[in-house]
Amino acid sequence: MSLYLQLHPVSPQRRYIRQAVEALRGGAVIVYPTDSCYALGCHIGDKAALQRISDIRQTDRNHHFTLVCRDLADVGKYALVDKWQYRLLRAYTPGPYTFILKASKETPRRLKHERQGTIGLRVPDHLVTALLLTELGEPIMSSTLLLPGEDLPRTDAAEIDALLKARVDIVLDGGNCGLEPTSVIDLSEGSARVIRAGRGDVTPFVGAASV
Repeated sequence: MSLYLQLHPVSPQRRYIRQAVEALRGGAVIVYPTDSCYALGCHIGDKAALQRISDIRQTDRNHHFTLVCRDLADVGKYALVDKWQYRLLRAYTPGPYTFILKASKETPRRLKHERQGTIGLRVPDHLVTALLLTELGEPIMSSTLLLPGEDLPRTDAAEIDALLKARVDIVLDGGNCGLEPTSVIDLSEGSARVIRAGRGDVTPFVGAASV
């Protein structure tokens, strides 16, 4: 049975944020709002919780999970970032983008793409996400809340709570996050490649390359 917490739209209750973070540290799977759809999240070191998210999403080893980060310092810990990549990251974070980068040695093997050794990272521009990350002090392992057989993410937190009540531990209701997922930009090679055009403008990444 999940715990449903409705957040104030302007001043999210800190006690709810702390409650969600303590649950994450204890092995919970949470649903939380971002600047681009709701997401499923768990602690980066919790293998069992990550498997629960995989089961909800019905993903395989080739699925790119995303490390949702506070800032570029977090990104630099878990990914190998060259100067040309850093320039793009600095210009377009925080924002509704997921960047694919080569994973660093700090990244647990189970979080990397099995064949490519890459990891998805993003820095959302959303107050609730920022509060969660600040309280937690490290990235949240995440995946967009897009359920098997559905083409669009769910936007109503109460509906999500009713649907996933037995499969997640906490649902943080931060209001409607919209239907459009992040734009996904692959920076893992010598040039940027748009994998998915979503909420973020992809025009700046077309033709961007290392120099």
